[in-house]
Amino acid sequence: MLTIYRRHGPDCQFHGRKNQRSARANSCEKRCPIWVQGSLAGEKVRRSLDLRSWAAASDLIHKWNSSGQVGVEKISAPPITEAVSRFLTDAEARGLRPSSLKKYRRLLEGELVPYCKSTNVGALERITVDFLRKFRESMLHAHITQQKKIEYLRAFMRFCVDSDWIAKNPAKAVKLARVAQKPTLPFSAEEIQALLDACEEFRGNGARMRAMILLLRHSGLRIGDAVALTRDRVTDGKLFLYSAKTGTPVRCPLPAHVVEELNGLPGENLFFWTGNGTLKSALEDWRRSFVSVALLAGVDDAHFHRLRDTFSTSLLEKGVPVETVAMLLGNTPAIVLKHYSL
Repeated sequence: MLTIYRRHGPDCQFHGRKNQRSARANSCEKRCPIWVQGSLAGEKVRRSLDLRSWAAASDLIHKWNSSGQVGVEKISAPPITEAVSRFLTDAEARGLRPSSLKKYRRLLEGELVPYCKSTNVGALERITVDFLRKFRESMLHAHITQQKKIEYLRAFMRFCVDSDWIAKNPAKAVKLARVAQKPTLPFSAEEIQALLDACEEFRGNGARMRAMILLLRHSGLRIGDAVALTRDRVTDGKLFLYSAKTGTPVRCPLPAHVVEELNGLPGENLFFWTGNGTLKSALEDWRRSFVSVALLAGVDDAHFHRLRDTFSTSLLEKGVPVETVAMLLGNTPAIVLKHYSL
């Protein structure tokens, strides 16, 4: 318990120990300094508060009691809706990608806030570990999607801790769903050839699709980086760019026949996109076209990322060091070992 009192000076009419805690101490004309004495959470304290207003001193001690720690003023936590809004504003200020912001909005504004309203939980302090476990149970998603959403939730709750609104991050105690990692599925040499041959029968732009397949097979680029690839990024038979996903530099030599295919494509600036519309729309068009080519080739479960898998595993099979493969992919050696180790 903490008790405040005035410590009267020698020239004060209330001078003397017996008057320090008297009711008249609050009406001290000299406005002598206020001290605090007692203990809180096992910590003993006896010191000046550097205050002369009794109301201000009482308010300060109330904040100490609320925080449960001497000298720590508990900051009033905003409602959950305001906390979410301030988190998203901060995320925008930090320059997060629009796709990442969209995922945070979908989880926090689209799922967490409605769930809180349905359970009559409006205060941030009421978001406990048990509450978040029940929220996880309400998610009608695959386990791998649940994993991502819990990771986003941890980031939001960490922001609340850093803002001193709550003491601990309850999302850290919520276990992630178990997800069986699917093995890497590179294309075989026969499948790659079948895809290239199918480009001749493709009713769309077969030459551009052939160049795309060859580029991804021999560079390991992500499809987003490939579609947005500009001609000035391929010089002297070498590719250089910054990965859109991680921002890391990617340098990779390209075989002569791949460079020849690229240079044979029409267009002034971009190889695989007109630049009109959004990149997302262009990516969806490319994915649909690749599915059509795969059907013509008789290749099952075909998607562009398998070409990245093919590039990675083929290098590792040839004895290329993991560090070199990681540099070419724009990843870390740990990620390469996790996804492509033989």
